[in-house]
Amino acid sequence: MIKVIVGSKNPVKVNCVKEVFSKYFKNVEVIGKGVDSKVSCQPKSEKEIVKGARNRAEQVIKIFKPDFAVGIEGGVENIDGKLCTFAWVCVKSKEGKVGLGRTAGFFLPQKIEKLINEGKELGEADDIVFGLKNSKQKMGAIGLLSKGKLDRTKLYGQGVICALLPFLNEELYKHN
Repeated sequence: MIKVIVGSKNPVKVNCVKEVFSKYFKNVEVIGKGVDSKVSCQPKSEKEIVKGARNRAEQVIKIFKPDFAVGIEGGVENIDGKLCTFAWVCVKSKEGKVGLGRTAGFFLPQKIEKLINEGKELGEADDIVFGLKNSKQKMGAIGLLSKGKLDRTKLYGQGVICALLPFLNEELYKHN
């Protein structure tokens, strides 16, 4: 049994990791454990988002010692005066090997951007604009904005697959 622990209890993050790992490995157990990203609640730079994903994976390895630890951190970055949102994923093995992957990014509408600039987190801003509760543990901004055609689980799945590449192609990624 391969034990995978996600550094979050958010069901979207746990389910996406479970879906992806199950495509590549047999007998996988995936669970979520809450750990601190050690970055701000709303990361506002690519550097900070990567750091949050790494921090989550490193804490999971240190505390729980699974076969694989997965840290997923979403955030925003100002690109040419507009906020773009995306997530970084860090997969770390018990042997210390690390893989990083990023999701697709998309620009936020001005109403949501304004709320984030006023200090709200993206999930909170989505809930205000769309009149919902806890949307970040469901379809997230991408699901709401794409009219349900792409949800947060599928979006994060891209990043998890990309972060797994060094583990799936070990002969090509010898220096990770």
